[in-house]
Amino acid sequence: QEWQNPFATWDPQDFCNISEIVLPMDTYWSPPVFILERVNGQNPELDYMVLMHNGSFNSTRPFQVTLTCSLIILKFPFDTQMCNLSIASFLYPVTDYVMKTRRTPAEIMEQSQSFFLTDGEWKFTNVSILEFTEMVDDKGFSVVTYVISMERRPTLYILNLILPTCALYLLDMAVLFGPSSLEEKINFQIAIILGSSMLAVILNNSLPTSSNKPPIIGTH
Repeated sequence: QEWQNPFATWDPQDFCNISEIVLPMDTYWSPPVFILERVNGQNPELDYMVLMHNGSFNSTRPFQVTLTCSLIILKFPFDTQMCNLSIASFLYPVTDYVMKTRRTPAEIMEQSQSFFLTDGEWKFTNVSILEFTEMVDDKGFSVVTYVISMERRPTLYILNLILPTCALYLLDMAVLFGPSSLEEKINFQIAIILGSSMLAVILNNSLPTSSNKPPIIGTH
C-alpha cells in the first residue's frame, strides 16, 4: 500500500539528511482494507510502515488467506476457473477514499508467476483487475477486484479415470457383439458391472462436489 499525507513532511537537510523512517502502523493513519471473499487466514506480524520525507507512506504486509470461490466443474477435468479477490474499505466513502492499483495486469501477472512455484493440480493462467464503486445504502465505496484465472491439469484424471472408463466400455461392446456363447457373455457382463461399480466409487471420491451442475464425466 502507498498513500500520501501532506502533514507528515520534512526537509532532510534539517535532520542529518534522513529521508525516510520506519514507524509502527498505529503511529499515523493507514488505509483500512478488507478482503471480501476471505474465509480465514493468518494476519501478518509486520505492523510497520516506511515514511518518506515528502509525506509518502509505504506499507508491505504479506497475508496468507483462504478465499471462497464458486466452481463450475461441468467440463471436469478440462475445466477453467475464475476466482475473485476483492479489496475494499467500507469505513470511508469514495468521496474520501479511492483505491487505485499501482501495477498493470501484465506486471502483476509476471510477478505472480514468479511466486507460483508449485507444480500442482492447478495452472495459473491470467489475472485481470477491476476498479469500480460499489453502492451500499446510497453511499459509494471504492473496490478493487483481482480476477484470477486458473486451469486444471487433467493428466492424472485422464490416466486414472477417463482411459479406464473408455477401455471398460469398449471391452463391454466387444464382448456383447462377439461370437461368444450366451453364458460366457452373461458372466463377462457381471464382471464388467462389478468393475464399473468399483470405478464409480473411485470416481465419486475423485470428483469435486462444490458445483451447481455435476461434471459430464459423472453424469455419463
